[in-house]
Order: sequence, then C-alpha cells, then structure tokens
Amino acid sequence: MSRRVLGLLAGLVLAVLSPLLLVGPAQAADGGSGEGREVVVGTEGTYPPFSFNEDGQLTGYDVDVMKAVAKEAGWRLRFVQSQFDALFGSLDAGRIDVIANQITINPEREARYAFSEPYAYSRGVIVARKGSDIRTLADLKGLTTAQSATSNWSQVAKDAGAKVENVEQFSQAADLVARGRVDAIVNDNIAVLDYLATSGNDQVEIVGDAGDEVSRQALAFRQDDADLVREADRALDALRADGTLERISEDYFGADVSVEDGGEAKVGGRDETSWVTSVREAAWPAFVALVKITIPLTAISFAIGLAAAVLIALARASSSRWLSWPARFFISAVRGTPLLLQLFVVFYGLPQLGLDLPSFPAAVLALSVNVAGYGAETVRGALLAVPRGQHEAAATIGMSGRLALRRVVLPQAARIAVPPLSNTLISLVKDTSLVSVVLLTDVTRVLNQQASASFDYLPLYLLGGLYYWIVCTVLSVAQGRLETRLNRYVTP
Repeated sequence: MSRRVLGLLAGLVLAVLSPLLLVGPAQAADGGSGEGREVVVGTEGTYPPFSFNEDGQLTGYDVDVMKAVAKEAGWRLRFVQSQFDALFGSLDAGRIDVIANQITINPEREARYAFSEPYAYSRGVIVARKGSDIRTLADLKGLTTAQSATSNWSQVAKDAGAKVENVEQFSQAADLVARGRVDAIVNDNIAVLDYLATSGNDQVEIVGDAGDEVSRQALAFRQDDADLVREADRALDALRADGTLERISEDYFGADVSVEDGGEAKVGGRDETSWVTSVREAAWPAFVALVKITIPLTAISFAIGLAAAVLIALARASSSRWLSWPARFFISAVRGTPLLLQLFVVFYGLPQLGLDLPSFPAAVLALSVNVAGYGAETVRGALLAVPRGQHEAAATIGMSGRLALRRVVLPQAARIAVPPLSNTLISLVKDTSLVSVVLLTDVTRVLNQQASASFDYLPLYLLGGLYYWIVCTVLSVAQGRLETRLNRYVTP
C-alpha cells in the first residue's frame, strides 16, 4: 500500500483526535484554598436513604449533609454519580474530590485516604431469608453473601469466612437473597431498614447483628487534600453545634445518627408508586441521556474509530513489517481484552501517565479504540475481497497506486464492508451502556437509579431495551438504504 496514503489517513485520524486529546479535566473555578472553590462529589445515587434519585433529583441524607457542609465552607458543589466500586478509583485518579456515600472508616482505608470527622454512626446487620438458621457472623462461614466489591461490609463478610458475590446495589443483593441465589447480606442497618420499609419484600429479614462495633461514616478525601479535610471538619463542627446535623438526621431517621448514642433510627420508607409512575418518571430523563450521551458518543466514536480502522487495515496489509507488525499487535490487544477494561485503562490508568481526559472524551477514546480494533479486520477483509484484476486494470490505464486506491479499490471495498461495519455500529450503541464507570449518566444508569428507589426492575429495564431497540432499528434501516445505493453501481 502507498505510504503517502497511509500518511494522509494518519493525518486525518490525528486531526479528528487532537481536539479530544488536548481537552484537559474540568478545573475548579478557584484552584486555591478558600471561598468559592468547586468541589466534585462522588456518590452512588442508588443507595437509599443516603444517596438516591427522587423525581429526577439527587437526594438523601449524605447529599443533604454534603450540601450543608458546602454552604458552611463556601464551596460550590458538583455531584457525579457512579457505581460504588468506581468511586475510590475516581478519587485516586483525581476525577472527584470527595466521596459522600456512607463511607465507613476502617484501618485499610485510613492508610490510603484522608477522612473528615464522622457525620453518621450505624451498625452492621445480617440479612437472610425468613426461616434461615443464620444468626451471627460465625454462621456465614462457607456460605455466600452478596456485597458491593469495595464496600466495608464486603470485607466483614470475607473475614467471617463467607464467599462474596459482587453486586452493584443493595436492592439487587436483597433480591438475590429472596430468590435463594445467595445466603445472606451484611450491610448498614439504616439502609436495610429503609429497604424493608419501602420495598414490601417480606421474604427477607434482619436475622442478627454483624458484630458489636459501631461503624463511623465520614467524607473520604485524597491524603494530599489536607486543606479540604480541614475545611470539612470546621464545617461539620459548626453544623453539629448549631443543630443542623441533628435536624437533617431527624428528618430522615427520627433519631440523631450524627452522634454515637443518638437513638435508634426509624425509617418509614418512601411513598409507594406504581410501575406506571416509575416508568413515566424515568422515561424523559432516560430519553435526555439517550440524546445527550448515547447517540453523540456512538456517532463520534464510530467516526473516529472507522477512520483509524482504515488506517490500521492498510498498515496490516502492508508489506512493510514496521507497519504490519504494530497493526497486528494493536488488533490483537483490542480484540483480546474486554471493553470495560479498556474504559478503566483510559479513564483511571492514563492519568498516571499524564493524560487526564474528562469523562466524555475518555469514553470516546476508549470506544474509538475498540471500534478501530474490530473494524480494521473488517476493512482489511473487504480490501482483500476486491479482485486483484481491479488493481491491474487501474495500473494498465495509467492510474497511480494512490489514485487506484481512492477511485477503484476503496469504493468497492466500502460496499463489501457496509454490512459487517453496520453490525459494529449497532454493537457500539449497546456498548455505551458501560460508560457509567467513567462517571457518565447514560440511559442504563438513569434506569438503575430509578429502579433502586422504586424496585420496578422489569418495566424500567424493558423501557431501556425499547430505547436501544429503536435506535438500532433506525440504524438497520439506514444500513439497508446505504446497501441499495451502493449496489446501484454494481454490474449484474
């Protein structure tokens, strides 16, 4: 293949990628200490009553405490929502400044992170099916529990000798217990009481305490953010002194959980809603996420990935080992690793090398790389499918290799490549459902947030499936029309 063509395509890919690569992370309005700084707060949004979404708004005890701290400290807050297991990685990578999500202080975390003064106290409990013989942590030895992978309660269950299955939400874990797929859950007593009061699940119950120790929850910071920790501590002291923390706690729990002996929490749950109401409340936010995140992410990633795929395919087909071997390695690496891992590498790994991309460009880069790896082999196969006689005929009439590639080979290869590349595009639409791990609120994340509060999993996930299906159907129709258009130039 012509090296000039390779250079031209490389320039095209770099021109498209460079605006994304040059975009740095969002910076606080005031990078120094003091009034007006922006503080990015990471939270689940799926852990009621501490952090959840209601009527499309993020709320909960932890959220209200964080807002009160920010008002007292003079911070401007920006909340980002993600899976619990991604929050600490986001904190380590500097994507967020603080985690407000009922983070329990323990020696392992204290060795790695800085904590504010505690703003909540609770105890652990064991949840199992009604009629279970489980009563203490010792009874969990050899059994299976469902926990969030990086939660404090997961470690408690492991220390008790239990096998831990990882789940994202407590409500999912409770459902697994109710159906007998796992034996128990270890979790915060307040979260469990809220779930039992709200879900109507009468198949599970609290069967015992997870030890006698009282857990302390605090805001988690990076160790080098000492100024933020001091400001948070001063704010919490002031809020405790003027009764603000007590009022917030009483509103949610009917007791003051901000002190160690503030009374027994009583959680009344939230107003029950029908599945129709849940779907109606989630439909518009999910559609907005589809339009703002899923569709643009798909379009941009596919365009960049396709341009890179053509370049890599030409390099792969080149007789030069300096071009073909790196292309072979790239394709093998992309196809041999999960997309989720590629997202983690780009979003959490590259900052350690100095490339710190915001969420959307990071997702674009990871998805584009994935498309390029799979699309390159599709494009190469299409190029090889063009009869050799076409190359020879072009050379016979005096066409240069570059002109023959542009006028003869690529148009024919494009027609051959359309069906498999369309499948790649449709797969990409669905692959965007993974981007919540890089702090983007896509369609799937919106529906998870609603389901965690309403427990209407089936109708909400069917709604998400409908949205994806509509987009994929539109793309399939467009594929058919494109194939018809390209086939007009084929001689029968």
